[in-house]
Amino acid sequence: MQGLIRTALFGLILFVSCSPAVLWGQGGRIEGEVLLKRTGDPLHNAVVHLDELGRTAQTNHQGRFAFDNVPPGEYRLHAHADIALTEAAETVTVAAGGTARVKIELDLATVRERVTVTATGVPQSVFESFQAVDARNSFDLATQISPTIGETLANRPGNGVAMRSFGPGSGRPIIRGFDGDRVLILQDGIPTGTLSSQSGDHAELINTAGLDRLEVVKGPATLLYGGSGMGGVVNAITRHHAFHEHPHRGLRGYLSGTGGSANAFANGSGGFEYGLKNWMVWGGGGGQRSGDYGTPIGRIPNSDTRLSTGYAGLGRYGNRHFFSLNATYDSGLYGVPFSNLLHGHEHEPEQQAQGSRGKAAAPVRAEEHDHEHELARTELDSNRQAYQFSWGVRNPLQALENFTLRLNYSRWRHDEVELFDDGHRQTGTRFDNRQFVWRGTFEQARRGSLSGRFGFWGMVRDYRATGEEALAPPVDQQAFALFALEEVNLERVKFQFGGRLEHNRYTPGEAEEPFPNRSFTGVAASGGIQVGLWQGGVFLANYNRSFRAPALEELYNRGPHAGNLAYEIGNPRLKPETGNGLDLSLRQRSRRAQGEFNLFYYDFSNFVFPFATGEREEGFQVIRFAEADSRFYGTELNLGLGLHRYLWLHLGADYVNAQEKREKISLPRIPPLRGRAGLEWNWQGWRIEPELIVAARQDRTFTGETETPGYAVFHLTASYIITRGHFVHQFAVNTFNLGDRLYRNHSSFLKDLAPEIGRGVRFTYRVRFY
Repeated sequence: MQGLIRTALFGLILFVSCSPAVLWGQGGRIEGEVLLKRTGDPLHNAVVHLDELGRTAQTNHQGRFAFDNVPPGEYRLHAHADIALTEAAETVTVAAGGTARVKIELDLATVRERVTVTATGVPQSVFESFQAVDARNSFDLATQISPTIGETLANRPGNGVAMRSFGPGSGRPIIRGFDGDRVLILQDGIPTGTLSSQSGDHAELINTAGLDRLEVVKGPATLLYGGSGMGGVVNAITRHHAFHEHPHRGLRGYLSGTGGSANAFANGSGGFEYGLKNWMVWGGGGGQRSGDYGTPIGRIPNSDTRLSTGYAGLGRYGNRHFFSLNATYDSGLYGVPFSNLLHGHEHEPEQQAQGSRGKAAAPVRAEEHDHEHELARTELDSNRQAYQFSWGVRNPLQALENFTLRLNYSRWRHDEVELFDDGHRQTGTRFDNRQFVWRGTFEQARRGSLSGRFGFWGMVRDYRATGEEALAPPVDQQAFALFALEEVNLERVKFQFGGRLEHNRYTPGEAEEPFPNRSFTGVAASGGIQVGLWQGGVFLANYNRSFRAPALEELYNRGPHAGNLAYEIGNPRLKPETGNGLDLSLRQRSRRAQGEFNLFYYDFSNFVFPFATGEREEGFQVIRFAEADSRFYGTELNLGLGLHRYLWLHLGADYVNAQEKREKISLPRIPPLRGRAGLEWNWQGWRIEPELIVAARQDRTFTGETETPGYAVFHLTASYIITRGHFVHQFAVNTFNLGDRLYRNHSSFLKDLAPEIGRGVRFTYRVRFY
């Protein structure tokens, strides 16, 4: 296998280095300036991206920038700055030996040019991306500060993202009906190393108030990051320089604070970057808390949350080489509502409970505690440590623009703590997941119409669980992959091709019941076409062939799992999951209309399906992980219409239908048809957005799953931006469920016990300095 990997990597590099090329000829130059449109003031430290070449420049104190040695051709420049709400783009044509001049103006306008770095690994316009992308910058996020990324992303029907939850602390995104291992959660392009995909009550410790950007990419872009995420990729970007390897001089940063009602929500965060010559240092952190949340029928007990985060690092960004070091620590504590009702067994003394389950792992407590008191509540105490080293070189070869290597070690640990009515506190289960990931990416120099990137990725994982819900034995996992994503730009027509060869190996440790080693190797591939139809209108079609190795829990779990409300029986003989998918998109971007309409269809063989046997064990329904052919199809719509210079109408809707094909069984927790209609008024820094969110009744249910009634809720968001000198101040008010409507989230494990949050308001103040 190692010989195959080495041969494939050598062939990939040789192919790219020797690919047919159109000679550049004499290079030209691009000169420009970035201004604040309302005042005409130059913006220094604004970032300008030269998309086609993957290059970045920063404006000086006069707002000017330049790119040298630019091959002749047409290029698109994107600019953004922390002190402006918008991003803007301009197109320039460079002649051989000539100089092209451009002026880019940033404003506080409604129509915003958005950029994604996740879709292809380099900055790219969301409009021009081959994949469907939802990208939110720090200004967008400030108006929607929420306890989890799941809640933050699910509040905008039309993007295909819903929220799976087991109470507020565990909110996790569901994308196009896909959940768990089929949705990749990244932080700065690297898997977080948590266990949130494994269980409904596990969480991601990401503070959205401290993010620079939050991006969701659906479709074959997952080839760059992992073979399992056919649903999509969620990338939490903490800092601009996590993806853009260039220095900046001086100090810049932010401070943010949020407070709100309905759950006594409070959040505070801050961060800074300081650059001196080619060196930079940075740091930041924050914390948030919420109490038990209120609903129209009362408060939900044990739904409180706590979260604290911190990070620090340094880097050097020279003309040719660059490197950086970063350390992150996250800690979270949150309650699991109704846990005393959902455990499928009486609260036995531990020796009896352990014996009845036949667990191989020893209890994590230092001493036995025999008592017959009732379980009062359960809370999850989690922490994550991560250390990342990045190194890169520019123009290592004539055919390569740059090479970047990222090494990341993370350790995730969480305790499921049981509190009894006599005050006794004990750890029922402890999970420990250690993960080392490396990723190397080669960025090709553009040759004529051809551009792209390719690389390698690897992971070593050590998983351990001890206690009453240690469902799987200790497992070591090793993975390695080669990937490539190429684009051919013929101006009006563009093509994209991608491929990923991935190998996964699971090695279980000793257990009372022996489990076999499993190894999976397969290829995923994608191909897409983008056609310009008219000025500002494009059509896109993407085909992807997916390959996913079964997840650890699907292979080896065996026992009662309160976090998924099931008695799970894994199948160590599962085959790899393969699928064929088709995405069709139509996009429009003009001064008075912006929109996107997506259709998707995915057909899977050996889809790992949680088959309900109809039996019950220890109070739970028995679930066996089985293989079945399944299909997903659905649609997404986002449309913005300019009714007036300062007033826009926004419409959105999404729908997904998913079922096992042979027995026609609907898959669990598939979100219903959802829609939204809202207005957006923008004037001199003011932004006011009333919005109506509606959802249809969901009666396509999984075995044992109850139907969910439809609902309609009303929200109102307002914000005001003030720019003064080297500061920008943002004031935001987010009022939600203004009618105090009783409604339930179909994707919640607790929907029959706990409705969603009632009427409330959150106030946010954020200041950025530069």
